[in-house]
Amino acid sequence: MKKGNLIELEISSYAFEGKGIAKIDKDEKKNFVIFVHHSYPGDKVVAKLTKVKNSYAEAVVDKLLIPSNERTKARCKFFGTCGGCRQQDLDYPAQLRYKHEQVKDIFERLGGFTDFILEDIIPSNNIFHYRNKMEFSFADRRWLTSEDMNKEITDSNFALGFHLPGIFSKVLDIDECFLQSELSNKILNLTRDFFKSRGTNIYSTRTHEGFLRNLVLRQSYSSDDLMVNLVTSNEDDELIKEYSDALIKSVPQITTIVNNINLKKAAIAVGDYEKIYLGSGTIFDTIGKYRFRISANSFFQTNTLQAEKLYETALDFADLNKDEIVYDLYSGAGTISIFISDHCKQVFAFETVESAIKDAGENNLLNNIQNVQYITADLNKSFLEKTLSLPKPDVVILDPPRSGMNPVTVKDVASLSPKKIVYVSCNPTTQVRDIKLFTQEGYSLIKVKPVDMFPHTYHIENVALLTK
Repeated sequence: MKKGNLIELEISSYAFEGKGIAKIDKDEKKNFVIFVHHSYPGDKVVAKLTKVKNSYAEAVVDKLLIPSNERTKARCKFFGTCGGCRQQDLDYPAQLRYKHEQVKDIFERLGGFTDFILEDIIPSNNIFHYRNKMEFSFADRRWLTSEDMNKEITDSNFALGFHLPGIFSKVLDIDECFLQSELSNKILNLTRDFFKSRGTNIYSTRTHEGFLRNLVLRQSYSSDDLMVNLVTSNEDDELIKEYSDALIKSVPQITTIVNNINLKKAAIAVGDYEKIYLGSGTIFDTIGKYRFRISANSFFQTNTLQAEKLYETALDFADLNKDEIVYDLYSGAGTISIFISDHCKQVFAFETVESAIKDAGENNLLNNIQNVQYITADLNKSFLEKTLSLPKPDVVILDPPRSGMNPVTVKDVASLSPKKIVYVSCNPTTQVRDIKLFTQEGYSLIKVKPVDMFPHTYHIENVALLTK
């Protein structure tokens, strides 16, 4: 077996991150594992080997001989090139089942946990048009698909769409995405046409010159609020006013237009400052009975409807009785803190990002919340000093980024000795790593519940309960 070889395989199971698993006898090894990208259990394929190690190999599908009966036709014409919806050709009930099995496998195999309850996964009511935020990139180098190669391309130096996985110098030009609303697609295409017609230059990560950087669209699910946020490398008031006028004329539903100016070399869709050309520069959305103010750079769960189910799960696991003190770590714009505020005595919310604390304070005022206090703390270092004048927590809720928690923070939380810890995570692998550390500090894993926030992707949100 060598890289580049073709081999006929039957896919028997499924691995995390969307890889089918085939097992063969290799040399004297039985059940040698080959991970086959873009394959599903039940597939019979000719696979091309891309990596061969002593303990495993990786491959991609070269030819699909017999498709799994769980396969379905992908809706999007960019499927297979764009890396956003890698499971769009897999039947949704099968997506849910495999995500549930992956959580089980991660907790049992990586975590070594056996004595815990794994509850049923919560499906998403909407499997298309579910995102309230889409972030597109401009690039001066367009990724050419196999279809593009067979025709004359005159605009290969202008693209607005998505970076392909692992490729940051080129962008796949997108004119339609089924994760956002039809209205958002209209804005996307109008933006492309407007700036192409004017020959506007695009910021280059190679030369660090050029104007256009990102287009970020945010849309409320509970109101008609719709934000267009254009991220550029500098100001051009006349051009942005002309762009705003064109947007308003074609899409009068737009309620606010923002220009974020990013002076940094880093390829991020966040500006050093912003200029507002229409409306207030914010939109509002609701989770449960609570209303949230969302600015251009605010963090807000991207699947609004499913976020309510996620927070209800966290609230159910916390099992509050209105007398408890709760610490909410990685509290962001205060969405979880506010959502649980009616059910406890006091919430102390800890967050590293200053702008998120500001948004959280605004959301407190918006909902007339009296029992949530926000505290700036570096959660990559010890935050115990911030707690010295505070009452000890009965419950701690954690919602860290994908990378999980710093071991110092784990020890800090354990030293506060809360009766319950509710851990919300978008990455079960780092979540189980941290939970193993908590078990070394005297905590037991009681139950876990997955929530599907992102249909057609392999990503999965997960809520876990630990008790002292």
